[in-house]
Amino acid sequence: MNKNVGFVCFGEVNTPIERLQMKHDEALAALQKMGYNLLDGGLVIDDPAYETADAAIRKLHGFEMSSLIVCIAGWIPTHAVIRVTDCYKHIPMVLWGLCGWKENGRIITTAEQAGTTALRPAFEALGYDFKYIYNIIGKPFPMEKIDSFVTAAAAKKALRSARVGTMGYRDMLLYGTQFEGNSMRRDIGVEVEPYEMLEMVQTMEKLEPAQIAEGVAFVKSNWRFEKPCAEEVIENGVKYALSIAVKIKERNWDAITLIDVDGMKKLLGFPPAMVFMLLEHYCSIMTIPENDVMGAVTELIMHYLSGQLVPYMEYYEFFEDSMLIGVPDYVPQAITDGDVTVLPAAFGLLNTSLLNVSKVKPGFITCARLVYLNGSYKMHVYTAEAKTPMPWNEYGWDDPAPQLPSLQVFPTSCTVEEFAQNVSSQHVIFAYGDHTEAIRDFCKLMNITLVM
Repeated sequence: MNKNVGFVCFGEVNTPIERLQMKHDEALAALQKMGYNLLDGGLVIDDPAYETADAAIRKLHGFEMSSLIVCIAGWIPTHAVIRVTDCYKHIPMVLWGLCGWKENGRIITTAEQAGTTALRPAFEALGYDFKYIYNIIGKPFPMEKIDSFVTAAAAKKALRSARVGTMGYRDMLLYGTQFEGNSMRRDIGVEVEPYEMLEMVQTMEKLEPAQIAEGVAFVKSNWRFEKPCAEEVIENGVKYALSIAVKIKERNWDAITLIDVDGMKKLLGFPPAMVFMLLEHYCSIMTIPENDVMGAVTELIMHYLSGQLVPYMEYYEFFEDSMLIGVPDYVPQAITDGDVTVLPAAFGLLNTSLLNVSKVKPGFITCARLVYLNGSYKMHVYTAEAKTPMPWNEYGWDDPAPQLPSLQVFPTSCTVEEFAQNVSSQHVIFAYGDHTEAIRDFCKLMNITLVM
């Protein structure tokens, strides 16, 4: 995801130009450390002919920015700023007020917040999507706040060209995994593309033997098997993954979901856990089972906001102070604590299932789920401390029953009861770290109701 950021600094014509240039340079240097693809529009003053404003517009022209930082270095009449920003009113903006300094025991100011407080209501009245941020004398620049908005704006732009592939639709006739196509494209930006299981099977016949052998060798050398597994199981998993990878690369999908219980398990007798694990290896793509399109879109949002390859998990049990979350199939290597560990095991009507039983990294996490409810989008979000869970197993596995990849999560932004009254799906997406400010900025930009 590209963070293409425009930057323009403003100050009043009567303020010494040397001081304004110094403040411009300091702010620009702080932004350059953030690693953005940054384009400087220069310093703009309220000259009567708008020469500096028009020069900034020319510098920024043609730059496909995802956000624009409007930096106020001192008092500036509002009209000079609007001359520039009105050309980019469709672009999310940061209204950033710098601050004064101390000299000989007194505060010296160029009245930056006189400029920003005049601009903030004007930006609101003009319908700009913006975030108002200000410096404080003697404190570090608020780069985390700026970055959360820049990241959210870049995520909004990235979603407009994102694609999700779904092999099949509405596994197990579930309700919450469905999506509404028109609003998804209009409001979120994601294009959802269907894919038939038959195409995967047909593509398998065209695979090169060398590709298959290479995949089998990768599995054997990189995964730890807790007991022997039939060669045919490994080979079939590699074939299915390679076949789907062809389609992923052909259509440039950013995430994929497969029909699981009513598809690969029922019709092919092959649980797709191994397939998902290999798709991470082959394509570095977001994956989720059971035709959970809304879950896949949530994964994309959290991926763009966190920069991580984010996983899904399911809720298994609630306790007074925590919830048990886990997966009955696989976790990405990105969140695996130690070796990727697999176990051939039987469950229900399936005689053989290659199950991922890896341990999961603990840590502080942000959990999220996007839902479409009564004509509008909502995002349920909470933070939690994720710990290694107590011993447990899902009923139905052959003895000795495996402990599935899982975490015990202790909510920090709500109680378990508050969480339970807002929970929006059996599937939850999480990223390590606290991403609530970026999510809040994102939801505001996207007109998504944030539920915390």
